[in-house]
Amino acid sequence: MAHVWSPLKVHAMLHLDMDKAKISVSHGAGGRMMQELIKEIASIIENKKTRDGRGIDVLEDAGIANINGTKIAFTTDSYTVDPIFFPGGSIGKLAVCGTINDLAVMGAKPLALTLALVLEEGFPMAELKKIVMDINKEVKKANVAIISGDTKVMEKGKIDKIIINTAGIGIVRYDVSDYYARPGDKVMVSGSIGDHGMALLARRFKFETKLKSDCSSIASMALSLLKTGGIRVMKDPTRGGLAACLNEIAEKSKVDMVVYEDKVPIKEEVRSVGEVLGIDPMHTACEGRCVIIAKEEKAEEILNMAKRFDRNASIIGDVVKGSGKVFIETKIGSKRYLESPIGELYPRIC
Repeated sequence: MAHVWSPLKVHAMLHLDMDKAKISVSHGAGGRMMQELIKEIASIIENKKTRDGRGIDVLEDAGIANINGTKIAFTTDSYTVDPIFFPGGSIGKLAVCGTINDLAVMGAKPLALTLALVLEEGFPMAELKKIVMDINKEVKKANVAIISGDTKVMEKGKIDKIIINTAGIGIVRYDVSDYYARPGDKVMVSGSIGDHGMALLARRFKFETKLKSDCSSIASMALSLLKTGGIRVMKDPTRGGLAACLNEIAEKSKVDMVVYEDKVPIKEEVRSVGEVLGIDPMHTACEGRCVIIAKEEKAEEILNMAKRFDRNASIIGDVVKGSGKVFIETKIGSKRYLESPIGELYPRIC
């Protein structure tokens, strides 16, 4: 018999007593347990934003500081992906693209990054060179500069190979927010979902597939689409995948969403790997996609523009009145909740 989590059990699992509890890998997975941990951390910090800015008081993909009338987006992220070289990328490419994407979905033009490396004693110099070359290739492609950095080395066995931290700044050009979705809006994705997570899992389990990660910068596409003026929300569906991303937007905007199962672009190989491993592609990380909530009257125009960048871009659902839930409508017309994953589906995906 399938195990079903009752609301009471889920609430008990998510309750976090920071004086007694211990961190598990699920607290970094992008699901509801991670969200609860972040809220607990943020509740302790009193200075959550700059004057006239947005910070961890709203928990978006980047904070915004208003400096003498100029809005600056600022974000940071740490990368622990395993394997460090994967089909379609590396930890270096991922670190650059991930940080650039977090700026872009906040309506900012990326300007500069920092680069911090934590290395394990004995890490091969040849592999470090390949990683740095990937970093260089991506920053040149995105026309951003790496302007500061740091390097630390840990004793062998204290960390696993390499951890990269990047921070990024950009000038905000467009006003978008997780809190802006409204009933009547359309929900779309900029390309097929689940490619990154399933490509990494296929490599880990030595499956014979042609899957590649979607790891890439979306800044050029994002800024082009934002020029239409019809986008209210743009978000990066990384850890926790499409499901976590949509639930976060719905909760913040206090609306419901209906997603049409047959409209969600998922590659057959992604479905196949997911079926073998028992993982829903909608819970699986993307690293070169964005979720867009757009005004109904602008949706087709935005979709047509998005298809110039990726033919798999699709309108997948509608925003409706509600209180923060996401539903998926199946091909036969039945509906069920599309919930965020609670904890860890698989570790070290980004």
